[in-house]
Amino acid sequence: MELRHLRYFVATAQAEHFTRAAQQLGIAQPPLSQQIRELEKEIGTPLFDRVGRGVVLNSVGKVFLERALDILSRVDDALHTAQRAARGEAGVLRIGFTESASFNDLVTHTISLYQHRHPEVEVSLEESDSESLIASLGDKTIDAVFVRPPFSVASGIHFVKLAEESLVVVLPNNHPLAAQTRLQLRDLHAERFIIYARKSGYGLSADIISACRQNGFNPDIGQRAPQLSSAVNLVAAGMGIAVIPASMRCMQPAGVTFRPLDSSWPKAVLGLATRRDETSSVVSNLLQLVSEAGDGRTGALDSPTH
Repeated sequence: MELRHLRYFVATAQAEHFTRAAQQLGIAQPPLSQQIRELEKEIGTPLFDRVGRGVVLNSVGKVFLERALDILSRVDDALHTAQRAARGEAGVLRIGFTESASFNDLVTHTISLYQHRHPEVEVSLEESDSESLIASLGDKTIDAVFVRPPFSVASGIHFVKLAEESLVVVLPNNHPLAAQTRLQLRDLHAERFIIYARKSGYGLSADIISACRQNGFNPDIGQRAPQLSSAVNLVAAGMGIAVIPASMRCMQPAGVTFRPLDSSWPKAVLGLATRRDETSSVVSNLLQLVSEAGDGRTGALDSPTH
């Protein structure tokens, strides 16, 4: 039994006439009658009673029609679902993001807009550090990640830069430097730094240390925080000062003050990383949104950026 047998049967049952059903199906009447006879032979019993020049379903045919309609409806639903998936309108999208990325309005807006445009796509979110997220991207346990380069990766990662944020210095409220409206890196030469350091040695903290050295001093590293938000909380506890992306000022914990850092470098870069050979339409649709929301600059990131 093939799907065409069910479609021919349903058309005949609804038209109650072989010739009219054949016309609706766009085939000749004799082949239609032959297909119905083959279907009845396979089932082992007639499905129609002849009434004048037409036909009507018998009791067996009525039961079979109900099932046939259900099967064809499921087939059509499967077809449409597959077509929606091919267009990226259905399926699952696994997005990873760093803690600091979650403070950036562009990231939250992009995810929100994606869900609005593609409501039938299930969006799964996972928070971790950039290096762990890139590793998950490589082993295909996640589809796209909002991360901050640089990081050490193998070839095959496609990176779209979304934003390049200025940095701010986090100070205790009673710190003498809080009286200034803007700070230079050299203003921090006598301070104890709280940094967030990656295992690989790459990242924003490494850039900050390098920039300090270019400004004539080696920063005093007092604490290494597990996350950037933890660094802010340690500043509130009086453990030192920290330098963070400007978007994280919205944390507003008690006891700290934020001051802009007047420096052209380093900057906190934020972007979306995907697999270069990615073929999923749900990911392509996310990239399209990122292209609309961001500055559209793209590139392959195959090795650490210094």
